[in-house]
Amino acid sequence: MNAPKSPLRQNTTQSRRKTAAPLPTEEQILEFIRESKGPVGKREVARAFNIRGPAKIALKAVMKRLSLGSGTGDKGDIVKGKRRFHKAGVLPPVDAIEISAIDNDGDLFAKPVNWAFNTPPPPILVIAKAERGKAYGVGDRLLARLTPVGDDAYEARPMKRLPAGGGRLMGVYEVLPGGIGRLRPTDRRTRHEVTISAKDSNGAAHGELVAVEIIATRHHGAQQARVVERFGPMDRAKNLSLIAITAHGIPHEFSEAAERQASDAVAAPLGSRTDLRNIPLVTIDGEDARDFDDAVWAEPDTAPDNAGGWHILVAIADVSWYVRPGDALDKNAFDRGNSTYFPDRVVPMLPEELSNGWCSLKPKEDRPCLAAHMWIDSQGKLLRHKFVRGLMRSVARLTYNQVQAAIDGHPDDLTGPLVEQILKPLYGAFAALLKGRNTRGTLELDLTERQIIVDRESGRISGVMPRARYDSHKLIEEFMIMANVAAAERLEGSGYPCVYRVHEPPDPERLENLREALKSLDLPVPTGSARPADFNRILAKVRSGPHEHLVNTLVLRTQSQAVYSHNNLGHFGLALRRYAHFTSPIRRYSDLLVHRALIAAAKLGDGGWNPTSDPDLEEITAHISATERRSAAAERETVDRFTAAYLGNKIDAMFNGRVNGVTRFGAFITLDETGADGILPMRNLPRDYYDLDEASHRLIGQRHGLVLRTGDAVVVRLLETDDITGSIVFAYVEGASQGRGSTGSNRPGKHTGGHKHRTGPRSHKNKHKQKHRRR
Repeated sequence: MNAPKSPLRQNTTQSRRKTAAPLPTEEQILEFIRESKGPVGKREVARAFNIRGPAKIALKAVMKRLSLGSGTGDKGDIVKGKRRFHKAGVLPPVDAIEISAIDNDGDLFAKPVNWAFNTPPPPILVIAKAERGKAYGVGDRLLARLTPVGDDAYEARPMKRLPAGGGRLMGVYEVLPGGIGRLRPTDRRTRHEVTISAKDSNGAAHGELVAVEIIATRHHGAQQARVVERFGPMDRAKNLSLIAITAHGIPHEFSEAAERQASDAVAAPLGSRTDLRNIPLVTIDGEDARDFDDAVWAEPDTAPDNAGGWHILVAIADVSWYVRPGDALDKNAFDRGNSTYFPDRVVPMLPEELSNGWCSLKPKEDRPCLAAHMWIDSQGKLLRHKFVRGLMRSVARLTYNQVQAAIDGHPDDLTGPLVEQILKPLYGAFAALLKGRNTRGTLELDLTERQIIVDRESGRISGVMPRARYDSHKLIEEFMIMANVAAAERLEGSGYPCVYRVHEPPDPERLENLREALKSLDLPVPTGSARPADFNRILAKVRSGPHEHLVNTLVLRTQSQAVYSHNNLGHFGLALRRYAHFTSPIRRYSDLLVHRALIAAAKLGDGGWNPTSDPDLEEITAHISATERRSAAAERETVDRFTAAYLGNKIDAMFNGRVNGVTRFGAFITLDETGADGILPMRNLPRDYYDLDEASHRLIGQRHGLVLRTGDAVVVRLLETDDITGSIVFAYVEGASQGRGSTGSNRPGKHTGGHKHRTGPRSHKNKHKQKHRRR
């Protein structure tokens, strides 16, 4: 197995980082691109040549010269893609292919769909089982992972079948006068008109949610489509989340084999497991939680050399006992990558028999677990840890509200007997962990999460409110963080692979943009490579001030996105050198992989990492990072649709909100009470010429002096909602101060909609600034 090489590779990488290398020449970069197996962008070059800090800005200029063809290096066989370079004829790791031939042995061969070179495309052998009930044939298009196999040849492993014709769209079918059908797309980015003839309607009725396939396109005029799937009337509340599930291709039905495997599951035996049933572990979750995958317990450490320290136990459902590498459940879980949560439903990673059954740590029932014993000192520093495979029995299923009320002196019948022996020790250990968090300087952004209340009978939103956040939430969060750190530490030198959760420092270019914005506010500017503590000092300085919302927003947008990686790149936001996800294997495939590696590393029995088949961890981490982004996008779009539906009967009402961003076509507004996001178009601002000042994130009216800056409080009037696309349109209310608007308020204010408002490009006086804006 190749896994033991990982620690060496990681140590080599760390040693390289100690001294930053000089900026490479264009020829060196081009040679690196030629030798690379896949496409190369700025990030890959920076890592390869150890370019850090401000030098990345200089690197960007070099890469830009190459992309414009103005560099001095001989690009020759180097091709510029959308954002990356690659050697001519080299295919990307993931690409669209088309089946082009079937040989006498039944093997499938394909060609890339987008081949822009004069030379013949390389041969591609398709390695895959066909979809159930459907065989791949000549002409079928697939999205596939491509692996080089020798000189100019590839193997393709299909990820999914691509639709025929020009693509597949979702929308509401509407019948126009004369009997011609039209699609009202669910994707607000779809600008072209789509018509559907009666013979291609598949029996769809007016107002029905459908999926269509484009069958004819024209340079001018409408596209023609046929209905390929019907989902019922659009006014069904469940269709709001179904739109996102279908549009993003989120698997929501388990295979028959996976369903059968889950239904055949039985209780795990004690066997060689550690018996933890005498330890009073408790689960603490939200009111509406149905799957309980983590339980906690703490006691003072009795070791004489650790005064004030704590012994913590975090027990996690042993999903790896039921889901083995390569079986039907594993394949389905990998395809999903994670569970996806909508206001009205959950698309789980595992079937309900496991997620809400054998892998849920229900009270008073024996459940298999993987548990982390951790010993911390009085300042929250992790001293040592030990992982065991156990059998546990939760003594109580508690909620955040219950636990917080009990510790605040208002216990109920369930929590009353638990306060002294269970809850107070938990809070004692939490206090120590909090000291450790503060010492590290974890990034502390003030972000309010919104909770959408859905009526279970109608499936519609009955309210939107800020989600409460108590110390009980933070307690569980800190316990889980420490368990995740312990898992990463245990695997780091074990020779077994670890799926790290990495969060890289902010990109230097973004950091420079933040510095410019802070200078305009006369705020302290972090120098060099900023640390989380630097951001925290800025956030503390603006807290409760007029720029609090603006600075929180700007700092958030400066951060990079957390992803999964087989390389340990640290976690910037948590200020941790190593971090993995261990605590939620019911809903994250990454955690299941970490469990398997821990079981193998500690020799804890069956279900561990399979030493006979070492999977491509680079490919796996890229996949689960992508499925996480897919779920996040689907969840966000569905919340937008539910919120638009909720506000649909409040047209013309006034609301308090804040500017969430400015652009040359208007401003983005977030409402205070519901968190709804919408657009305030330029045409709905008071009549004026407006300049966009990108550096200070402002729209500035030339004549009348109206200034809209990101973070500013505003009062807006609701003009339009569309629950199909989730879009909301506002108008600016002149002369109304913050506090006059509220949910459903129809108080008088000047509605400025209906005018044609001009921006900089239409005024000769603004040419210089507009050119500056476009650079």
